[in-house]
Amino acid sequence: MFIQTEQTPNPQTLKFLPGKVVMEDGTAFFQDVNSALNSPFAKRLFKVEGVEGVFFGSDFITITKGQSIDWQTMKPLILASIIDHYNSDDETISKEENKSNESLSQNENDSDIVKQIKELLDTRVRPAVAMDGGDIIYDSFKDGIVYLHMQGACSGCPSSTATLKMGIENMLKHYVPEVQEVRPVDA
Repeated sequence: MFIQTEQTPNPQTLKFLPGKVVMEDGTAFFQDVNSALNSPFAKRLFKVEGVEGVFFGSDFITITKGQSIDWQTMKPLILASIIDHYNSDDETISKEENKSNESLSQNENDSDIVKQIKELLDTRVRPAVAMDGGDIIYDSFKDGIVYLHMQGACSGCPSSTATLKMGIENMLKHYVPEVQEVRPVDA
C-alpha cells in the first residue's frame, strides 16, 4: 500500500492519502481519544504519541500533532497505523454510531437565506478547504452573523481566520446581502 502525504497550511497538520475510501459519506473530526470511541480507526491513530486530532474526509486522513513532537518521528508510526487499519476488518466508524456530517443538508425549517448559505458553503467552500485537509461546518445564522466550525487542518490553522474573513465572509456577503459577518465556533 502506497500512502501519499501532503503539507497543509497548518504546520501542525499533515494530510495522508491512502488511495482508498476513508469515509463513504460525510466527514468525521476527533479532537481527542475520548471523542473517538465509535471509531476503531481513530482510536488506532490516537495510540501514536503526539497525535492530537484526527479528521477523516472521503479519501484522506488529516492528523494534527502536538508542538513537541517532530513529524519525522511520528510519520512512520502513523503510516503503519493506516496500513494496519486497511489490513484489518475494522470499520472507520462503527455502523451503529455512524452519524455523517449533515450540517449542510437542507432542512425544511431553514429560511431561504440559510438554504442559500448552506448551498454556497457546500458547493464553493467545502471543496476548497478539503484540498487543504479540512472541512467547514455550518452552525447557525443569527442577526446577520454566520457561525461556522473549522475542522481538520483548518482547526487551529494560523490562516483560518484569514480564510474565514477574506474568503468565506466576502463570498457570502456578495451572494447573500443579509450576511454581515462570519465567525468561527469552537467545537
